[in-house]
Amino acid sequence: MLITLVRAEGSSYRRPGARLLLGAPGEYAGTISGGCLETEVVRKAEWMVRKGAVVERYSTMFDDTADVPFGLGCGGIVDLLLEPANTAECEALMAALAAAVAGEDTTVLTWLPREGRGLQRAVLAASGDYTFASDRLTEPELVAARAAVLQRGGIEDASAGIFLERIIAPQRLFVLGAGDDAKPLVSMAALLGWRVSVADGRAQLARSERFPEAERVVTVPGGSYAGLGIQANDAVVLMTHSYEQDRDLLAAVLPLRPRYLGLLGARHRSSLLVCEVAGMLKWTIAECCAQIYAPVGLDLGGDGPEAIALAVIAEVQACCMGKYVASRRLLPEDVERHVNEGGGARYLQLQCAMDVA
Repeated sequence: MLITLVRAEGSSYRRPGARLLLGAPGEYAGTISGGCLETEVVRKAEWMVRKGAVVERYSTMFDDTADVPFGLGCGGIVDLLLEPANTAECEALMAALAAAVAGEDTTVLTWLPREGRGLQRAVLAASGDYTFASDRLTEPELVAARAAVLQRGGIEDASAGIFLERIIAPQRLFVLGAGDDAKPLVSMAALLGWRVSVADGRAQLARSERFPEAERVVTVPGGSYAGLGIQANDAVVLMTHSYEQDRDLLAAVLPLRPRYLGLLGARHRSSLLVCEVAGMLKWTIAECCAQIYAPVGLDLGGDGPEAIALAVIAEVQACCMGKYVASRRLLPEDVERHVNEGGGARYLQLQCAMDVA
């Protein structure tokens, strides 16, 4: 059985689209609240859907007097869609979720069950074509729904009882550098459900057993990073600890304009890299600085790889979700000042210990 949060009013731990999948008796995966509803819903779910999919309302308000008062202090009201798993509609939704994990965005429209009409669903691919539609949906309904999604970005008639959700692929993170300090960064990103790729020019570091949570770990001899397939919606963190590698990587990744591009290292080192790469690309310093987060990560305090990873993950999350945070950024005048302090010879001549097999 599948349970989906389709509406939230007031304060809610989870937002619409959160899901709970029931398996064997007492077993489930996912969450629809902060833990205050799961036990109650799991206990009664089988009985509730004995006649088909239903929408149930739950309140977590203080001193609530509703029929199902939980009063656990979350301070909100949620509507939950409960549907049997052995239906074509549920199977279509699960297929859309699986496709999203593989990188394919879809839009799912669910006509919520109400008196005289059961649950119906349609799945709209990014191309604008329906890949699934319930048998009981009429052609005019499907045409109107598609027009609302493609032309106006959503369903305007709330009275239609349609739950619309855009199921997008998980955030992709490219960690360019496979040192030990990359391990907690990869682990934290995987916990968030991101698809993580790790790449490095050093074969002794770029090994899958060192990064079991990563989707892909590759060695890129000679700095041939073009085959990684970095796209505009991706996040990239440069952390090779090699000045030459970071310089070549920065020159290769900057023109791709990923959603997030973070550069690990001190301001002086990053300034020298930016100056060199600007010359290589024939960009202005200002154009380079506008695309780069450096020093990488929010200023959260702390020390060590785990603290740095937390700061980086927090900044990437905020950036990719469109939230404003006080990121640390290099300014053109910072670059000019640091370049005047001295060139990059100190970084080129020193060998990082990680370069040694």
